[in-house]
Amino acid sequence: MTANPFIREGCDIAWCPGCGNFGILKLMSEALAELKLDPQQTVMVSGIGQAAKIPQYLQTHFFNGLHGRALPVATAIKASNPTLTVIAESGDGDMYGEGGNHFIHCIRRNPDLTNIVHNNMVYGLTKGQASPTSQRGFATPLQPAGVILEPFNPLGVAISLDASFVARAFVGHKEQTRDILQQAIRHRGYALVDLLQPCVTFNKLNSYQWFEANTRYLDPDHDPGDRSQAFTRAIEEDPLRLGVFYRKDKPVFEEQLDGFKTDKRPLYQRQVDLAELGKLVGEFT
Repeated sequence: MTANPFIREGCDIAWCPGCGNFGILKLMSEALAELKLDPQQTVMVSGIGQAAKIPQYLQTHFFNGLHGRALPVATAIKASNPTLTVIAESGDGDMYGEGGNHFIHCIRRNPDLTNIVHNNMVYGLTKGQASPTSQRGFATPLQPAGVILEPFNPLGVAISLDASFVARAFVGHKEQTRDILQQAIRHRGYALVDLLQPCVTFNKLNSYQWFEANTRYLDPDHDPGDRSQAFTRAIEEDPLRLGVFYRKDKPVFEEQLDGFKTDKRPLYQRQVDLAELGKLVGEFT
């Protein structure tokens, strides 16, 4: 059997036994290998958190940045070198909490990158505080009487902003999740995968068994080109739907930049004067 070129050998993996991140790590390495991507042309970007450690355990280029700041860095990497496969990956707190503003504006720009969010509905690295996606009634050390806020709905927000690819998966369903990850990576444009996973230490409510009982796949006749239908399914709470909700072909961010229109080479191969560089930076504001 050919060795998986995306597996980084000899890593001391710092997760609790039983953590859903182990399954995601395995599925990611398999999805990348099956797509026959080149590790030297693949870049993973993450912020802070347990999920954000995954790029350290895969054989790709990677960048660990500030809390919540993975998406602007990933957008800049893709704009600087559009030939790369760029994947931004972190947890629900990092992407939807600290990074919520970047999440919104990355969708608006539509760079050709994949955004994989490990959604365990809790802050796992910092010992169990409620995250943006924690459910009402969920008790934590800081919310001992239970969360009182409506959970953030990333799929509903993404579809309302006309994101070009929106999906949800559950790590316990290996074949379906691997397929969804591959569809997202192959998609041309911004692709969101809200990936449900349990935190076995700090979230005793949303367990493997809970996700099995409270999720259901979209109906076979679901039309991912129908935005209204996709939004209706995305805001359903009981059960939470799984699958590809929405897909749309849209112009991608980096190909609309003036520099790319005249010279499609990576930025490091071009002769860029200061005026052109300033104009490129201005596209991010």
